[in-house]
Amino acid sequence: MNTLNVGDTAPLFTLANENDESVSLADYIGKKQVLVYFYPKAMTPGCTVQAQGLRDIKAELNELNTVVFGISPDEVKRLTKFCQRDELNFSLLADVDHQVAEQFGVWGLKKFMGREYDGIHRLSFLIGLDGKISHVFNKFKTKEHHDVVLAVLNELSQ
Repeated sequence: MNTLNVGDTAPLFTLANENDESVSLADYIGKKQVLVYFYPKAMTPGCTVQAQGLRDIKAELNELNTVVFGISPDEVKRLTKFCQRDELNFSLLADVDHQVAEQFGVWGLKKFMGREYDGIHRLSFLIGLDGKISHVFNKFKTKEHHDVVLAVLNELSQ
């Protein structure tokens, strides 16, 4: 796994959202900061807590000119259910073939209960107005992810 770092240019991507509409990172460069967070699977306990935390700070994110995209290898239909069930107020993007996850360097070998498999590593990237990665979130608990994100955004806005 070769994870992107601060200062790297974010790979431009276009993926389908929960409404099966195309969302392109290029549409936000120069207009908004973008928080791209990668998560393993929609509607699982950890992923649900992480998404709900980001949902609940939407007003603060808006004030800080930041849009959120959650990316997982889930199908659009599952993302639709997740958004509806948890009343999510940001887009979830379907990276079914995990090409975007690979570009960001978050797809790789994982171990769980003695089993090894390839999957998404839970990392988040803040992409600045210039299209470069301004922060990598790689150490957080899912239930505190939104607090860590807000703290960094507030610090960067100083």
